[in-house]
Amino acid sequence: MSRTHHTDPELAHRLSRRNMLGVAAGATAAALVGAAAAPAGATTQSTSGGAGRGRPVLPPGRLGIQLYSLRDKVSTLGFAPVFAELKKYGYDEVEFAGYTQGSAGPITLAQLKRLARNNGLNPIGSHVGYYADDPNAYTFAQNLDKVLDDAQALGLKHIGTASGPFRYGSTVDAWKRAAEEFNTYGAAARARGMKFYQHNHSEEFSFATDNPKVRLYDVLLAETDPKLVYLEMDIFWAYSGQFRFSRRPDGKPAPFEPLDYVLKQPHRYPLFHVKDGVSDPGNQYGYRMTDVGDGDIDYQRFISAVTRLRGERLAHHWQAEHDNPTESFTFARRSSEHLHSLREKC
Repeated sequence: MSRTHHTDPELAHRLSRRNMLGVAAGATAAALVGAAAAPAGATTQSTSGGAGRGRPVLPPGRLGIQLYSLRDKVSTLGFAPVFAELKKYGYDEVEFAGYTQGSAGPITLAQLKRLARNNGLNPIGSHVGYYADDPNAYTFAQNLDKVLDDAQALGLKHIGTASGPFRYGSTVDAWKRAAEEFNTYGAAARARGMKFYQHNHSEEFSFATDNPKVRLYDVLLAETDPKLVYLEMDIFWAYSGQFRFSRRPDGKPAPFEPLDYVLKQPHRYPLFHVKDGVSDPGNQYGYRMTDVGDGDIDYQRFISAVTRLRGERLAHHWQAEHDNPTESFTFARRSSEHLHSLREKC
């Protein structure tokens, strides 16, 4: 049951807007984005975010938020007021983007863990840098033990990076080298009962500079051990990657569907970033980021496609995110209400 108690007066309008949006209906199970971004030849159909009387699309206890979206509030108010608001909005989990709270004063990891638990929030993961030139930097490459010590102190089950595997360049061998380092971090995390993960942006779906037929994301998947390295798909950036890199550098078609990656290896994707965008082919990324529910990415279809897989309904965690929300508490509240409103169609 949702813990959301405040009905958003704009929610009905937003769902009505989605009724008016065409969505791409491709050949795969994932016809997920607005008709403006559909490939040639795709048909369209109407979708309603709140239609149907089936079970909730969002699995119980699995809605989180990436705290980067609320960094302005954390830095000025501290974690306590932010966590209290998230509890009111119906969130179950939080994903960290740093463990300090600015003007609210210092806080220990033990205090931070207790504060989250006291507000009914499960600390599910954290983003840490991959590497830096500074040997003392707080990154996996420079201070792996410290990163894992802190994650363990917070009781995290997942510890990852939002850095792309570009440390050594964009060739196939460069990504193989980065993948081997990821395997090392994954083995160290696994030894402590955690999963190491990588969060994508759109560039991961580009092509190797030395072999333009090879998509770099495919190198990452092939060269990392699936028992050691996991993925957090940022769904917005994956669809941005689809927009940007559905043709090879020589112009030949190279279409891909982000959801297909998940459906083929669902165990590799314990975490997702639920981030929305309005289709805008004039934008270099293909979308303009917006609050979840205000855009053209069909989360009713995406989440349902994953959770309907046998044994997968409770195997994934869905983290709402917006890189630069107009008002971060409003983003958090509206995104939660939208996602809790989604029902599977009868």
